Amino acid sequence: MSVHSVTAGPFDDQRPGTSGLRKSTRQFQTPHYLATFIQAVFDTCPIDGEIVLGGDGRFFTEPAAQEILRIAAANGAKRAVVGQGGLLSTPAVSHLIRSRGAWGGIVLSASHNPGGPDGDFGVKVNGANGAPAPEDVTEAIFARTRQIAAYEIFDGANLDLSQLGTQHLGPMTVEVIDPATDYADLMERLFDFDRISQFLQAPAGGLLFDAMHAVTGPYASEIFCRRLGAPESAILRGAPLQDFGGGHPDPSLANAKALAARMNADDAPAVGAASDGDGDRHLVMGPKFPVSASDSLAILLANAEHVPGYRGRIAGVARSMPTSREIGRAHV
Repeated sequence: MSVHSVTAGPFDDQRPGTSGLRKSTRQFQTPHYLATFIQAVFDTCPIDGEIVLGGDGRFFTEPAAQEILRIAAANGAKRAVVGQGGLLSTPAVSHLIRSRGAWGGIVLSASHNPGGPDGDFGVKVNGANGAPAPEDVTEAIFARTRQIAAYEIFDGANLDLSQLGTQHLGPMTVEVIDPATDYADLMERLFDFDRISQFLQAPAGGLLFDAMHAVTGPYASEIFCRRLGAPESAILRGAPLQDFGGGHPDPSLANAKALAARMNADDAPAVGAASDGDGDRHLVMGPKFPVSASDSLAILLANAEHVPGYRGRIAGVARSMPTSREIGRAHV
């Protein structure tokens, strides 16, 4: 294998926002478009050590992951951690960055936007703290995209991202991991799984979760079914699909109609939920009662002393548009 310098760029529409660079899939498939943006990221934030990579499984995820890995190797990355099949939820990427002390991570997702060849694609950049890159960094990346004239890439065959274990791309070690295991372990440390399991399996309990054919299906199966004892029938649309089954992976009553219908029935389970494409936004429902994102965070904050992983550890929470109303009424 050898490193090649490819002359390309610049493109004039690569300004990332708080949700990264989000464009049509076809735009990302334009020759050199993804590669020049990734090179601009690495030029702005030189890789030091390990990089975490994964996404919501939408169309173009694996080709993009293969290209990014080759560019990362050419730019000095020593190690890359990738979810099997290119899958990793956004919260899982954040956790892996922090737990491994990684340089940062790249999330391949356009969040709740539709997927497929005629849908959207996106690239999000996370820093060493696991959080999305702040505005000064994204602006510096954008400035670099306006100047870039070439990118560095390893020449070689694609890796097998379906196979768990370690592979090599030149000097870079690539570890393909189960996307759900580390994150499920974290959840088990934070929450009382024994009590949750008892609640879910009680006569008045039960759970229904709509993964919307996006990234959270494997997480739901691992956490709700294998660890908490819910039946597989509790998971709706659990298989990740490149086009999200033709649906819109936005967790709302309009887009989670089967979940809403079940939760509005007289025999509804105790808890219903859905998540968006990359698993960082949600809808929660009780029987005949939807709970807003604002309310669910406020309830968690108000009851933090009952949650093992947060007891005595919360100094505050971040406000945002959907969490700004009720959060002010919660007390730590």
